[in-house]
Amino acid sequence: MPPSFLDLGVAPVLVDELAHGGITDPSPVQAATIPDALAGRDVCGRAPTGSGKTLAYGLPLLQRTRLSRQRPRSLVLVPTRELANQIADDLAPLAEASGLWITAIYGGVSMNRQIQALREGVDIVIATPGRLNDLLERRELSVAHVEVVVLDEADQMADMGFLPQVERILRQIEGDPQTLLFSATLDGAVGKLVRTYLKDPVHHTVDAAPEAPGRLEQRFIGVGPGDKVAVAAQVCAGVSRALVFVRTTYGADRVVKQLGREGLPASAIHGRQSQNKRERTLGAFADGSVAVLVATNVAARGIHVDHVDVVLHFDPPEDPKTYLHRSGRTARAGEGGLVVTLVLPEEERGIAQIQRATGLDVAVMPMRPGDPRLGDLSNWEPPVRAAESAREGVPTAARPGRRGASSAPSSGRRVPVRARGRGR
Repeated sequence: MPPSFLDLGVAPVLVDELAHGGITDPSPVQAATIPDALAGRDVCGRAPTGSGKTLAYGLPLLQRTRLSRQRPRSLVLVPTRELANQIADDLAPLAEASGLWITAIYGGVSMNRQIQALREGVDIVIATPGRLNDLLERRELSVAHVEVVVLDEADQMADMGFLPQVERILRQIEGDPQTLLFSATLDGAVGKLVRTYLKDPVHHTVDAAPEAPGRLEQRFIGVGPGDKVAVAAQVCAGVSRALVFVRTTYGADRVVKQLGREGLPASAIHGRQSQNKRERTLGAFADGSVAVLVATNVAARGIHVDHVDVVLHFDPPEDPKTYLHRSGRTARAGEGGLVVTLVLPEEERGIAQIQRATGLDVAVMPMRPGDPRLGDLSNWEPPVRAAESAREGVPTAARPGRRGASSAPSSGRRVPVRARGRGR
């Protein structure tokens, strides 16, 4: 029988609050890491997005944070403001039950409001590195007395060039803080971070649920430059939620207009928008008011919306890691999902390299607007690149499972800068 949260050592007040929110059983990453974190050990966890990492570090963080109010005793560093808000939303009711105050700090909004929240008192700060460094330079905040540090999605912070800012923050912490690092990968710059700032860490690796890959269907559609928008519109039409990826902020706004001319309303989310606009757009996508969301890679790093039916790579991903990260926005928690990549003739070589690196043998199928197969891409089986795979020794991937039915949309809501409860 799997352990309960009480068996793992989680305080009864937190267990009761979890049960009130419908959470009764620990996920694998929570069961693996919580005991070591509660024991004060440094933890290095490798786990995929959607595996329950927030509570894996959040519960020990709340339980080990000493009430202070005057200065933060715990710090969570994350790559994006959307993720900062999500974590604050998840931990707020648990913090309230524990008598702790938490504050989310990120760019794109007024700094004055955040400064006011800090002056009123805070125990736990959840922050993006850039804005936190700004506040540290202004002497509006000190991390000298932080006792627990969490580095969440460290690989994404490395990809976005934030690790120098992260290290600048960590060097200002006095004493010997407990450090919990979670990342999808632990190589390169993340590995250096582990070696430099974690002391004798316990390593835990939790892979994605085995059923998830089998329910992810993947299609590669060859298109001409003049057909790309029409094909994209036909793929996304009729689903509850479709997430469309493009390379640039300009491209996101352009594709929204182009899809609108095809009769498919869509909204964009990217880094040049204000935080309030991004939150409104993401909330509308989460509650089903917006069926198609066009996003850049950076903006999408904070998107954690359930029941995304289709992920469409309108612009091809730069590398295999980006392909996997984008595609992971669908087929979450064992649900079905469809990933479609549009491929121009000059992009086929790059797509073939990504397929080889990710173990895919799905052939690129040329299609034109109006092709009936575009209406339900799960109704036909794509051919494999058998000849090329045999030459290069790439194992043939098993045919993915059927896409599941859409579930009811989840609700999105704005998280206040100063979260002292309310909302999960």
